[in-house]
Amino acid sequence: MNGSLSDGAPMVRRLILSEFRSYPALDLAFGSRLVAFMGENGAGKTNLLEALSLFSVGRGLRRADLPEMAREGGSGGFAVSILIETGGGEHRLGTALEPAKGGGFERTSRIDRNPVSSASAFADFVRVVWLTPALDGLFTGAPGDRRRFLDRLVLAVDPTHGSRVNALEKALRSRNKLLEAERLDAAWLDAVEREVAETGVAVAMARQETVGRLQALIADTRQEGDPFPWAALTLEGPLDAVLGTASALEIEDLYRGWLKDNRLKDRAAGRTLLGPQATDLLVRHGPKDVAAERASTGEQKALLVGLVLAHARLVAAMTGIVPFVLLDEVAAHLDPRRRAGLYAALDALGAQVFMTGADPALFADLPADSLRLAVTGGRVFPAP
Repeated sequence: MNGSLSDGAPMVRRLILSEFRSYPALDLAFGSRLVAFMGENGAGKTNLLEALSLFSVGRGLRRADLPEMAREGGSGGFAVSILIETGGGEHRLGTALEPAKGGGFERTSRIDRNPVSSASAFADFVRVVWLTPALDGLFTGAPGDRRRFLDRLVLAVDPTHGSRVNALEKALRSRNKLLEAERLDAAWLDAVEREVAETGVAVAMARQETVGRLQALIADTRQEGDPFPWAALTLEGPLDAVLGTASALEIEDLYRGWLKDNRLKDRAAGRTLLGPQATDLLVRHGPKDVAAERASTGEQKALLVGLVLAHARLVAAMTGIVPFVLLDEVAAHLDPRRRAGLYAALDALGAQVFMTGADPALFADLPADSLRLAVTGGRVFPAP
């Protein structure tokens, strides 16, 4: 693994921060495809990964509100930019929280210093996938956590998915508000439920397509003795069960009928019970054929790493852009065999990878041309 450019694999050459998290200012150059940030807890390693994650659609790997990313004691805003090398030349991508004309702050995004409507425009140049400690409890946690993970998988291959999910959530809020009224307005409910059905089926179909493609890729690439076990994925929910049995318009009509029939039940529950907002992503440990939540903690971590690596390969295959991979404290939970397997898999992927870890020993087996950086007190410098 080195600093050369391969087909479809953009590379970050510089990361520039201003008033972002713990960094008043930072201009950091990269010349390697594998970068390890090392330092004590709280040194600011994850802040660097979060800055890079802002060039994906959404709120970044912490899912934080933008004002939270501004440095304490600063102006209230921040700026993050990257200089990337692609097969089509160099480009500068930037995003910032800047003062708005009417007061307060607003997010702005730029490509080659020209304003763009939103961060979704960055998808023409880069894609980003990540794994953080917050995902360690994914298989044993609430279904909502797995839905957010699922939608992140879809967003990496289809940046428009976020707008569909937002439209669905808005339509569901409108329906729930109408159901709270003392007298139900059937005409308004019919109109809102039509919108819920249209957006809901679109969201469900996008999820199903991504999961289906990911499952097919896993089946084609899994190998005996792989240090990261393959995952078997299914979507669970009444709407998911009927997708593919009829046309999209027929499924919309069916779902709209369910919504109408369940108005009183949903009114009592205070929410819409049926639909993609209740879908669950079920994962099984493929080699052992057991539910992921029943696997050991180490097996769950290995399963999650394997799933993220497979997703990165899917993103590259579907978009033609090899994604950046952000791995926050991932090596600390892997045994030596799996750490070696991880580095080999990352090398084969051909992606630029940014990793964090508190223990420098975790990165001892990285290729010699990897970049090891020490992080402390808002400063980043080559590790001894």
